[in-house]
Amino acid sequence: MPTHSFPELVAFLAIARRRSFRRAAVDLRVSPSALSHSLRQLEERLSLKLVNRTTRSVALTEAGQRLLDQLGPAFDGIDRAVEDLNRFRDAPHGTLRINAPRQAMRLGLGAVIAEFVLRHPGMRVEVAGSDQLDDVVADGFGAGVRHGQLIAEDMIATPVGPWLGYAAFATPGYLASRAAPRHPADLDDHASVAYRFPSGKPFRWRFRRGNETIEVEPPRTALTFDDMDLVLDATLAGVGVGYMFEAQARAHAEAGRLVELLPDWRPAPIRFFLYYPGRAHLSFGLRALIDFVREQNRWIDEPNSTPRAKSSV
Repeated sequence: MPTHSFPELVAFLAIARRRSFRRAAVDLRVSPSALSHSLRQLEERLSLKLVNRTTRSVALTEAGQRLLDQLGPAFDGIDRAVEDLNRFRDAPHGTLRINAPRQAMRLGLGAVIAEFVLRHPGMRVEVAGSDQLDDVVADGFGAGVRHGQLIAEDMIATPVGPWLGYAAFATPGYLASRAAPRHPADLDDHASVAYRFPSGKPFRWRFRRGNETIEVEPPRTALTFDDMDLVLDATLAGVGVGYMFEAQARAHAEAGRLVELLPDWRPAPIRFFLYYPGRAHLSFGLRALIDFVREQNRWIDEPNSTPRAKSSV
């Protein structure tokens, strides 16, 4: 019989995979102090240091890395064995973790997932709202959501949620003393509110009219954020021109609080994609979500349409 505590090994595996006591504690639904205590007990039992922890980082020792390499496949096998029992159920059951950008959740994906859990009450979906390009496999997620161009080639992806278009906006007050641009080049005369990816890479503004496509750096940047909702807030405050999802600003434009600039230069709309590492060993819950998303996609016939989720009632 095993001489080591199973919960201690589970705690170590979560810490090793997430490289964070806080995130591992969230995954296991325990406190970081309880997780730290379990790791300390395991290290004392083994008389080996497994994890080096500083105030800013968590790193594995050589022994810790060796243990992770051995434990990972073994625990994955246990997960698959338990998951295989789902074939005896009439409906999916369990927990599914997804990493998705905050705006994807706000602009359609949140409604899709809500409808999914209403249809499958045995499923529990945990969404980590983040614009970071996380490694969904290494970070323990079942799937992720990203723009198509940001997904690695070795992943399988299916579109999810509505078509979304970008557009430039400003307040009537901001435009009162400035001429509205008629061409993207005219933006050089304006202040801007910019978005920057968490990696530090700036988000370029794209415009298209007919066969002509123009990409520009945000001009004369007054404020830069890593959250699109903050871009909207600053634009509404009259700081400058903001470039964002049209769906974010639609209600404000209809109410007269914002004015769309260069409406004839809207770029082609985009969609987010649900992506996952492969068809082998997909959990029953993830398979059910993929099937549900594909069902929703049949309601989206063309860009700018809105998915109509079938009622589960």
